[in-house]
Amino acid sequence: MLLGCIADDFTGASDLANTLTRNGMATMQFVGTPTSHAPTDCDAGVVALKVRSIEPADAVAQSLAALAWLRRQGCTQYMYKYCSTFDSTPDGNIGPVCEALADALGAPVTTVCPAFPTTGRAVFMGHLFVNDKLLSESGMEKHPLNPMTDPNIRRWLRRQTRGEVGLTPHSVVRDGAAAIHAALETEAAAGRRLVIVDATIDEDLREIGKAVARHKLVTGGSGIAIGLPDNFRASGMLGHSANGFNQISGPGVVLSGSCSTASLTQVAAYLAAHPGFKIDADAVAGSYLTAADAFRFVMDHLDAEPIVYSTAEPSTVASAQARYGRERTARVIETFFGDLAKQVAAAGICRIVVGGGETSGAVVTALGLESFRIGPEIDPGVPVLEASGQRPMLLALKSGNFGGIDFYAKALRMMEVS
Repeated sequence: MLLGCIADDFTGASDLANTLTRNGMATMQFVGTPTSHAPTDCDAGVVALKVRSIEPADAVAQSLAALAWLRRQGCTQYMYKYCSTFDSTPDGNIGPVCEALADALGAPVTTVCPAFPTTGRAVFMGHLFVNDKLLSESGMEKHPLNPMTDPNIRRWLRRQTRGEVGLTPHSVVRDGAAAIHAALETEAAAGRRLVIVDATIDEDLREIGKAVARHKLVTGGSGIAIGLPDNFRASGMLGHSANGFNQISGPGVVLSGSCSTASLTQVAAYLAAHPGFKIDADAVAGSYLTAADAFRFVMDHLDAEPIVYSTAEPSTVASAQARYGRERTARVIETFFGDLAKQVAAAGICRIVVGGGETSGAVVTALGLESFRIGPEIDPGVPVLEASGQRPMLLALKSGNFGGIDFYAKALRMMEVS
């Protein structure tokens, strides 16, 4: 293994694995830190953790355990992947994990670059934009777990870290890899180990990739990985072809827990042609609604590829959080989807599309899956995943804000044998 990656959630892991695969690295996604060695035909390994919204100390401990395993695989470079909307709180977890990984690797400087231009995420003068809006005006300020109220990610990151945070502005980035490399060296000499690097187009990310070819640690959204495979290719180290992929036949279902603006429109579009079962925190928390109820609905409508969803308007989510607390609200919904996933898989449903990072983590964990091969891209940042195991199963794990309006139907269609 050449490149060892740690992702702070499951959808982000598949997003990163997709980017690396599309750029020529044979990539595997692992569910949690493995206990055995990676296959020999794996150029890049992505360890998917569920640490985005937990206590910082726990996030650091899990990330360091993943790093230790990746180091045993012989990696020469490491990447920490977080969301392209920088989902975090003033306490973490991006900053604490970045600092801990840098400490462990002895890295004097590392990039911080959540840009992903293909999906409209750009960083300019240290500020994060989502399409034409600042992060704090994009809908992310209403995120139910990690509301992003400040688009200045340099300032946001400074609240999470021990040291000062640097900046490599776009005026430097546009001058190319040599200029970026020199700027990062200057920041390191000044004691600023974490450095925000501007990027507004894919070419910026490719130049950043060249600039960090010899860096032990790179951090960012999946976009920054665009430029990393070329470094290994130029060194003659890539020897494997991209992963294969097999479509399968069998029933499919959609599980959507995301409450993002994009997810609201995607669920509405899917419901126009497919049956749906809506769940809410009140019913689940009060035990008026169980996963068994949703499972019966799924089985009754199996031929129509039904959707089970908790996707709701921010005001509805906020109301439930006020009654039950943010953590309990999230926990009961995630447990519900995990229990449902086990039931649908046991019934032979082999195509499962999941919307939302926390929901994806709950589903994959409940199913006890260990790793995935990376299939074709459905929409930017979201591939089909082929689960390892005795029975064939394909999944798609979609970050809430990703995908076109027809994503759910498109994903199920791409999984099925034509």
